[in-house]
Amino acid sequence: MSPVHLFRSFWDNRFLIWQMTKRDVLGRYRGSVFGILWSFAVPLVMLGVYTFVFSFVFKARWGEETGTKSDFALFLFAGLIVYSLFSECTTRAAMVIPNHANYVKKVVFPLETLLWVTMGSALFHSLLSILVLLIGYITFHGALHWTTVFLPVVLFPLILFIMGTSWFLASMGAFIRDTSQFVGIITTVLLYMSPVFYPASILPDGLRPLLFLNPLTFIIEQARDVTIVGNTPAWFRLSLYTIVSFGVAWFGLLWFHKTRKGFADVV
Repeated sequence: MSPVHLFRSFWDNRFLIWQMTKRDVLGRYRGSVFGILWSFAVPLVMLGVYTFVFSFVFKARWGEETGTKSDFALFLFAGLIVYSLFSECTTRAAMVIPNHANYVKKVVFPLETLLWVTMGSALFHSLLSILVLLIGYITFHGALHWTTVFLPVVLFPLILFIMGTSWFLASMGAFIRDTSQFVGIITTVLLYMSPVFYPASILPDGLRPLLFLNPLTFIIEQARDVTIVGNTPAWFRLSLYTIVSFGVAWFGLLWFHKTRKGFADVV
């Protein structure tokens, strides 16, 4: 399988992915009064809670990078957006094959698209959270940094990394049902081992490189830099991250295709 197949699979099945993603998003709120508006209301309420608790109750400051009380909530919320995107995709990936056993029996169905559907659904909610973050920044500071336009560039390699990880976990979850429990533990550990609630700069110099072994750390820091601090991306390190993420995505899809012939025997 050539690396080109990584994008060809998505492009050839784009209509199917779009329809299934739309059904997945709408299905979450089927029967509720406000429907899809909850996807916008929940992050808006959470940002308000973070602002009140951390800025006005605890009077927390985000190191030396911020001079206002509200910025701690913005830094925290930005980190949670990146973490939630990774957490939702990987957690659901571990059970995507057992939960779609009827598709496994259909030889012509492109099973790898199920992970694109999971990503599409998670991205939809992340985009709404990003919109809330930007509205919050405008409310507190009056105008956005022009570097905010680089946020999609920063998130793109993370999406590749998540897809590769998700394909691998989906394959493992089909054969080993304990995978979902294992992923749940790992994602919880990553929440506290990522600079979500604290800046990476507060760690001692000897421990800081260990924090950047976490694949989420660099993207979290870059997302904050372009949206809140106003810095341009670290292009060289972002390029290296993209190359590694592409390799992870290719390996994950390759592993998924090599093992998919055994899915029907275990679901």
